Amino acid sequence: VQLQASGGGLVQAGDSLRLSCVASGRTFSTYGMGWFRQFPGKEREFVAAVSRSGRRISYADSVKGRFTISRDNAKNTVHLQMNSLKPEDTAVYYCAADPTSGWDIVRIAQERYDKWGQGTQVTVSS
Repeated sequence: VQLQASGGGLVQAGDSLRLSCVASGRTFSTYGMGWFRQFPGKEREFVAAVSRSGRRISYADSVKGRFTISRDNAKNTVHLQMNSLKPEDTAVYYCAADPTSGWDIVRIAQERYDKWGQGTQVTVSS
């Protein structure tokens, strides 16, 4: 599967953005999907993940209550709805696919993800 992320941009604090990640190929529904972000000069960190079926979801504490991950297996798409954005959310956001060994689970360790999109920049001004 190949991933293409989009939807980033420059917004003000308190605004919303919706990131999208479209996957090519027929096996999208067999992957858990995640969003990660990377701040300048820092390690990439987990943001949110959704299981193959969409029934299991996990969020980083820093985004709980503000971000929502969802997936549409019929459209090979995963979204990250980001509300109440803060300047500290400024980062490059990546979508990624986790083969999950066939289980309907979510995993937060980026080492589990073997397919990555190209990243989309999100900048939040104060």
